[in-house]
Amino acid sequence: MSAIFNYVQDFFDKYLAIPHVYVSDIVEIIVITVLIYYVILWFRKSRAWTLLKGIFMIVIFMVIASLFHLTTLLWIINKTLSAGIIAIVIIFQPELRRALEELGRKNVVLKFLKVGNNLDDEGLSDQSIEEITKATLKMAKAKTGALIVIAKEHDLSQYSETGIKIGAKITSELLINIFEKNTPLHDGAVIVDGNRIASATCYLPLSDSIFISKELGTRHRAGMGISEVTDCIVIIVSEENGSISIARDGQLIQNADAVILKNELMKAQTKVEAKQKKLFWKGRERNEKNNDED
Repeated sequence: MSAIFNYVQDFFDKYLAIPHVYVSDIVEIIVITVLIYYVILWFRKSRAWTLLKGIFMIVIFMVIASLFHLTTLLWIINKTLSAGIIAIVIIFQPELRRALEELGRKNVVLKFLKVGNNLDDEGLSDQSIEEITKATLKMAKAKTGALIVIAKEHDLSQYSETGIKIGAKITSELLINIFEKNTPLHDGAVIVDGNRIASATCYLPLSDSIFISKELGTRHRAGMGISEVTDCIVIIVSEENGSISIARDGQLIQNADAVILKNELMKAQTKVEAKQKKLFWKGRERNEKNNDED
């Protein structure tokens, strides 16, 4: 009997023993967790997330090739793997540079420890949508050229830094005044982040697409360019004929009216509303029941 007891005890000590956990281990777990979280967050807010998904598909293809013993493909992959790592560094160079610049700023610790809602993550409110729509329709009627970039999940700080920082609440009067002809801020793009006008006179990358009509000018090509590399929504008002165009996901919607404009702007708040619904579903459901009872 004692032999059985000793065998069971040895088994538990060898395979099921709880390791000693020290304070340093807890600190390491917290630090690694925070680092992984912010790396994922950085990927989600940049073009690197799309590129990372492409790399993930290549990895899946490599696994499939290995399972089916596709020796020729595996040989090509092995030979190009070292060059592929260098290519990844080159492709991610702008994102890596911005990440290091952000790490070197003085307020980086405060950002890591920040608790609560961030205005940049709130998405467009209904009031902001009304103000942007109102300003766009007025500028279209007056044939005032405009280029408004609405940020979603991707970080647009690299484009915002090329202009003049505004940091003001969105109002139709302010947007109209920015794009008024012969004013210092009218040339370039306005970037809207959250419910605030982040910057004006910003420079945007031009699209190289051959499918853009030759009748469209630099303003439309810039709007298409930024929509091709980020998930933003771009409103373009033509100075020649006052038409409204919307660029999104590398596609251009021309001759948009107020209804189409509002529907497109509402897509900038869809994910935020879904997130809030997930967080506060129980509370909202409880409030709705109370309202029904009243």
